Amino acid sequence: MSTARRGLGRYGEDLAARRLAESGMTVLERNWRCGRFGEIDIVARDGDALVVCEVKTRRDGAFQHPMAAVTPDKARRLLALAERWTQSHGGAPPGGVRVDLVGVVLPRRGAPSVEHARGVA
Repeated sequence: MSTARRGLGRYGEDLAARRLAESGMTVLERNWRCGRFGEIDIVARDGDALVVCEVKTRRDGAFQHPMAAVTPDKARRLLALAERWTQSHGGAPPGGVRVDLVGVVLPRRGAPSVEHARGVA
């Protein structure tokens, strides 16, 4: 992955983490990796629920809107990663586990657009 693309993703994740915190969630971990199984962009707590959050960042005019980027296969991988995260951190919370998506669109000019979809999987 190029340095520019990595920087774009990091910027989008920073905006997403800020949005989640502003909405009352507590960010517990970022970029949690689980060997060959993949990575969770953001792990957060929303009340008594654990939230596994996928962040997709695109420049305005990109081929695909970021909110369309979580396929059924990706959702299954995120749920499996969530299970591994909870196993390594003492089990699932009483509120269960939810998968959210934050889509970030960066326009050529002006402020970025940040959308948060709850319970996408």
